[in-house]
Amino acid sequence: MARQAGQQIGPLRRLPLFLLLWGIASIVMWVPAGYALALDDHATSRSFFYSGIVGLTIVTMIALAMQNRFPKRGTLGQLAALMAAYSVLPAFLAIPFHDALGTTSFLNAYFDMVSAITTTGADMFPDPERLSAPLHLWRAQVGWMGGLLMWIAASAILAPLSLGGFEVTAKGEPGRAVSGAAQSEKADPRGRLLRITRTLAPIYAALTGVIWILLLMAGEQGLTAICHAMSVMATSGISPVGGMEGSTAGVTGEAILFLFLFFALSRLTFSSDTVTSGYARLDRDPEFRIGLMIVFALPLMLLLRNWGAALDVGSDVTAEQGLRSLWGGIFTVLSFLTTTGFESANWGEARQWSGLGTPGLILMGLAVIGGGVATTAGGVKLLRVFALYLNGLREMERLIHPSSISGQGVGNRRIQRDGAFIAWVFFMLFALSLAAISVTLAALGSGFEQALVLSIATLTTTGPLIDSATDLSIRLTDLDGGAKAVLCAAMVIGRLETLAIIALITPTLWRG
Repeated sequence: MARQAGQQIGPLRRLPLFLLLWGIASIVMWVPAGYALALDDHATSRSFFYSGIVGLTIVTMIALAMQNRFPKRGTLGQLAALMAAYSVLPAFLAIPFHDALGTTSFLNAYFDMVSAITTTGADMFPDPERLSAPLHLWRAQVGWMGGLLMWIAASAILAPLSLGGFEVTAKGEPGRAVSGAAQSEKADPRGRLLRITRTLAPIYAALTGVIWILLLMAGEQGLTAICHAMSVMATSGISPVGGMEGSTAGVTGEAILFLFLFFALSRLTFSSDTVTSGYARLDRDPEFRIGLMIVFALPLMLLLRNWGAALDVGSDVTAEQGLRSLWGGIFTVLSFLTTTGFESANWGEARQWSGLGTPGLILMGLAVIGGGVATTAGGVKLLRVFALYLNGLREMERLIHPSSISGQGVGNRRIQRDGAFIAWVFFMLFALSLAAISVTLAALGSGFEQALVLSIATLTTTGPLIDSATDLSIRLTDLDGGAKAVLCAAMVIGRLETLAIIALITPTLWRG
């Protein structure tokens, strides 16, 4: 019966997920090809157009050869395809980029595509003038597609397997399907994937279009507006003008981006499809509330710190300077908390009149905390931090009342019984990954500070952190091939998270 049903659900459900993503990537290559053609950049247009044709040809031939085969691995097989999309697919995405640029190695092009599709946004080419407008559009477009892929995969792949932060709230064990809707669709996981795609993709595209239009109304240039719109929705931090300092929309443009960065604080800002217990109201969502507290409390503390330093050196600070500095702090804190990495044009205002250096450690801490579960943000995630916070409160309560019994309080309804323990396990895995990557980079010739910044930036998918967290200049092009390969692996690990990779390499889960 399952086989007969599979024959009636159409070619999209029979096509392996990785081939489907490969085909979509081939088609969207024609967007920068058309843009380059409109700019009379025929060489770049040919690179993308022919690469798209070759990709579609290969996908079609493989699909025809596999048309009578049906996926047997279910959701865990889709997780493997997701890993391939973040590690193997960038090799294809880099082909037109490398051919059109012509002044860099294929490894650098591959690194840049891994950085884009994992929404890391690490800038291999810090000089915006080196890349043409179609190449800037392609980088932002790949990042945007990577963000959409994570939006969809969170509901269709990670949630049924209790991974990606859902292990804190789900009843099932990490890597195993939970009971309920996920198991009822065990025979047809592709159907769940397509249904979620039809639901979330229009929302994602519509929000991107709204940001683009608002930025154009604020006076932003066309290419910069669409790239920043895609970068904010994907939290990739990719910019064709080097960030907010090169923007022409000013504070108005920053305010527009600021409002849409909130979509990376909690899944409930755009969907409630993964809520299994607790509140589905945004004002009672612990992730959103913790995010708001950090976004508004930390910039105020930084302002007071800088103001105190300015008074010590006898510097006169006006109220206007203070407000600009406060706004710069609020925007930058939210940007790094959501692992986007955009700096406000006013971020350096306070440092000019206080004489203090860049608070790089604070930015790295924000990136490590990360945004909401099942969003495009990376990092440890706010829900895990909330679970550890509740556990800390409980332990302090037991110091005062050793015989007390813990109840299910209002703020604890979304956390399962062993949620804090699982969150702590993930945090330890994250710390071990950070240590391993830092040691490996140090062994390959990087200094301690450089290795630490690179490791945090890639594991948290916050590429702009490389330039913002330290006063030292870190040029990715100067790294050797081994270091670049390590950073590529770190970006994939940071995007999929360590628990998901452990689930992929655990034989008992595949047998189960």
